[in-house]
Amino acid sequence: MPDLTVWPGKPYPLGATWDGEGVNFALFSEHAEKVELCLFDSKGRREIERLTMPEQTDQVWHAYLPQIRPGQIYGYRVSGPYNPEAGHRFNANKLLLDPYAKSIVGEMAWSDSHFGYRVDHRLQDLSFDRRDSATGMLKCQVIDPAFTWGDDRRPSIPWHDTVIHELHVKGFTQLHPDVPANLRGTYAGLATAPVIAHLKKLGVTAVELMPVHAFVDDRYLVEKGLRNYWGYNSLGFFAPDARYSAGINGSSPCNEFKSMVKSLHSAGIEVILDVVYNHTAEGNQLGPTLCFRGIDNAAYYRLMPHQERFYRDYTGCGNTLNMLHPRVLQLIMDSLRYWILEMHVDGFRFDLASALARELHEVDRLSAFFDIIHQDPVISQVKLIAEPWDLGEGGYQVGNFPVGWTEWNGKYRDAVRAFWKGEGGRIGELAYRLTGSSDLYGRESRRPYASINFVTAHDGFSLRDLVSYNDKHNLANGEDNRDGESHNLSWNCGAEGLSSNPEINELRARQRRNLLATLLLSQGVPMLLAGDELGRTQLGNNNAYCQDNPLSWVNWNLDTEDRHFLEFVRRMIKLRHDHPIFRRRKFFEGRPIHGDAVKDIAWHNPNGSEMSEVEWNQHFARSLCVYLSGRALDECDRYGQPIRDDDFLLLINAHYESIPFILPHYPGTTPWLCVLDTAYAEGLSTDGSFFSGSTFTLHGRSLALLTRPHRPTDTK
Repeated sequence: MPDLTVWPGKPYPLGATWDGEGVNFALFSEHAEKVELCLFDSKGRREIERLTMPEQTDQVWHAYLPQIRPGQIYGYRVSGPYNPEAGHRFNANKLLLDPYAKSIVGEMAWSDSHFGYRVDHRLQDLSFDRRDSATGMLKCQVIDPAFTWGDDRRPSIPWHDTVIHELHVKGFTQLHPDVPANLRGTYAGLATAPVIAHLKKLGVTAVELMPVHAFVDDRYLVEKGLRNYWGYNSLGFFAPDARYSAGINGSSPCNEFKSMVKSLHSAGIEVILDVVYNHTAEGNQLGPTLCFRGIDNAAYYRLMPHQERFYRDYTGCGNTLNMLHPRVLQLIMDSLRYWILEMHVDGFRFDLASALARELHEVDRLSAFFDIIHQDPVISQVKLIAEPWDLGEGGYQVGNFPVGWTEWNGKYRDAVRAFWKGEGGRIGELAYRLTGSSDLYGRESRRPYASINFVTAHDGFSLRDLVSYNDKHNLANGEDNRDGESHNLSWNCGAEGLSSNPEINELRARQRRNLLATLLLSQGVPMLLAGDELGRTQLGNNNAYCQDNPLSWVNWNLDTEDRHFLEFVRRMIKLRHDHPIFRRRKFFEGRPIHGDAVKDIAWHNPNGSEMSEVEWNQHFARSLCVYLSGRALDECDRYGQPIRDDDFLLLINAHYESIPFILPHYPGTTPWLCVLDTAYAEGLSTDGSFFSGSTFTLHGRSLALLTRPHRPTDTK
């Protein structure tokens, strides 16, 4: 490379920015003494130039190189004190990633050189390692952000109409027979017609992608022949991970990701990203020096007071990002705005979000993180989902996030599972969960859709395994089955695992229908785990984070039972879309609305009488009848016209024996029709019509839904 011209450049924007004539490089480091920009050849193998950043403005080191073009591969070396006990871990022998890199290339070839200390030294991280890490290190690449978005528009699905599908970019398409082989497991594969057709026919309105921010495979996993499949090990908050790029015709990961978003938007499907801002892949004090640690450890991480060699760990991953530092907070906000404005995503699910809200030690609902997001004109307008817990003291914050946020409702998951397992005394809590969890969200102007309802997620059993295994089977993870949550589920569905017994399989299938029907008939926003609709099994592994193989990938070869269940899920989602009574924007009030003689909701026992206080608290109660009035939604459409729907009766029986339900008396002359009965393979009942006062026999461990069309004459 000929001699480079180096101009001072500007401190903003941070990162490497191509302006059509050259590239501005800017890197924040509060405590650095020198910052060097390292340029590499086109394959990233050889360092061809090392330039000292000539300027520092407000703790940002910057330079402008007019000869540099998109495609240039680069990294940084940062000099400063190496004093772990004071929180400083500078080591210029280590090549570092740019925290603002828009593209990260190459593969990580783990070795001891990636650690700032001598791994085998008796002083551990207090020692200093002089080996150069560049050879086996990931590297950054300058991008040209230009992309033809055309008329791309956000679907902007209202929260109450949203149905989320949580999926893994690779796992969802890796085994899909109708996706071209060279596109399977990639962003491009997710945008193919067969995949989008499945999503559309299923009826979901949003895909929630498990982490796609650039991440690394942990060294200890690689040495065991495993991978960090889930990706909750982020290292680059601006770069889409290149492992999911098909690279067709030289397409970059950025452009391939944008094309995927554009295709999903054209189909009316939103894209939500699962983002991991609470920690990084650098781990604890014994972790590698890859990026933040070597740039400015004391600024980027939460360190222990008076023991700054060690890290506060609210995440269980060794470190916690320092949201108290304005530049770290800026990094997160800049990243969020980038994915919204440049990549056109529609929202975010924040992993271990409580860790982001910690001011000193306690979780603070008025923290700077919340304040900045709430007032930001860009970030505040997209979908914001919190995983409302972390692993620190007081970290479980379900129901406590501010207005404007929705939450993964862990209490919903636990209550619905416990009820359908047959645990008595759960109907009181189940009633709250069915109706949007007003005990958690019915204050401060929050709505039912603040509750993201789910029964299964990536972390835990798949739906099929949930009703098929009493205990975890995680030996393939190489930790002697010690990892993952311990379970003693006792679903009473027969022997564990796969079964050839048709009675056992039918009972398990019925429980799957019960759980999905409950999810899709509950107020709030339902989230389905991808593959559950297809009967996916992980053979009892409830922590498949490191299983990048068919154990985790979605199997698209369906047997008869799987096809029936897929059709059942489609029908349930359509039923939800067709009837606004199951996706209300306001909480039920349990009283007549607008002078109507009928309550908006009422709860009955199997005898047809309204539930008494004593019955709500009976420890053996496992059955319930819910009346939903379509005449009392107390909501209007966008034209100001009152929204009306049919009336419904929801009958629920978690007992193993059949129960006769006497249908309660409500005004109207038309009969009740059974539109759903989970006792049957596709939820389709052979029963006919029923009148108030007649008996409907509900099979053991099943759910039924009866409807009566509302007509103007049916008001007396």
